[in-house]
Amino acid sequence: MLTVTYIAKFMNMPTQKKRITMKDVAEAAGVSTQTVSRVINDFSYVSDHTRQKVKTVIEELGYLPSTLARSLSQQRSFTIGVVTYGLKHMGPSRTLNGIADVAEKLGYMLLMKELQSFETKTINGVIASLLSRQVDGIIWAAPEIGNSHIWLNDQLDSITVPALFLTMEPRKGLSSVETDNYQGAVLAMQHLLDSGRRKIVHISGPLTWWEATERKRGWHDTLKKAGLSAPDRYIAEGNWSAASGKRAFLQLYEAYPDMDAIFVANDQMALSVLREAHRLNIRIPEQLAVVGYDNIEESAYFYPSLTTISQDHQLIGETAVQTLIKMIKKAQKNQPAESHAIVFEPTLIVRESSVVSD
Repeated sequence: MLTVTYIAKFMNMPTQKKRITMKDVAEAAGVSTQTVSRVINDFSYVSDHTRQKVKTVIEELGYLPSTLARSLSQQRSFTIGVVTYGLKHMGPSRTLNGIADVAEKLGYMLLMKELQSFETKTINGVIASLLSRQVDGIIWAAPEIGNSHIWLNDQLDSITVPALFLTMEPRKGLSSVETDNYQGAVLAMQHLLDSGRRKIVHISGPLTWWEATERKRGWHDTLKKAGLSAPDRYIAEGNWSAASGKRAFLQLYEAYPDMDAIFVANDQMALSVLREAHRLNIRIPEQLAVVGYDNIEESAYFYPSLTTISQDHQLIGETAVQTLIKMIKKAQKNQPAESHAIVFEPTLIVRESSVVSD
């Protein structure tokens, strides 16, 4: 607890509340302001006893460290720029949530820019805007769609702070975090094959998206490896929405009514497959097995509950921030940057939509 003398000092303050300073904390804790600064900035060379004493005083006085002072003393803004796109979609929004959660815990602010287009002029403007606000690093969370990342070929040098990229094909010399979409599709397909299904069709996401093409490639390669045909007529393209899933399913059902399984590139489109199958009196999973992708929270409550591939968008966002901060700290020490790709392996979640009960 604070000393009686120091408590009395604050009880006699004027009605207008005094802003607590680092000097006040140091005086109450009986240490130097430099020691308080070291505790706030989590430097290692402070004893556990002193660290705990300072933290107790900070809590009891309600001291709020000055972000500006912290930035000036460490020559960092403690701000991360985040470039995103398509927040109406489940994946990007959940990834952003992971980014925000960890950034707040680690004492960083976010400056977010949502791309409206992938034109070079737009991208240059976004980069310039973030750098002008002295961000310490950038997370490029906009997915790879078509040639949306072609600007990296000749404009990467314009990013003068550490940068990390999400949901794109790994590239030499760049740090990235993503899920193995191809392996996720292989898991889904192998599960269906192991369940005795042989006439397996696919509802893809928009095939301009790298993630969608990887899932389609996994569907195709697994069928071919099993000695089965995988013609393009067994594929219908959606746009990640449930409405597009309905259209794609009806297209496939008309062209290939004897299909016995369907791998759907996301759970939202799979939801409409389950609904339309019920409307058409197609029994799931007896006549048609269904596997989705994403493992959104609602998928366990679909009817029947949906077998799906689980990828953790939240974890991708969290890992992105943690990795970028390590890169920032190295850059501050003028240590050489090492690029690396972090790839998470997805998992298969088996539920009622793909397994016939005994």
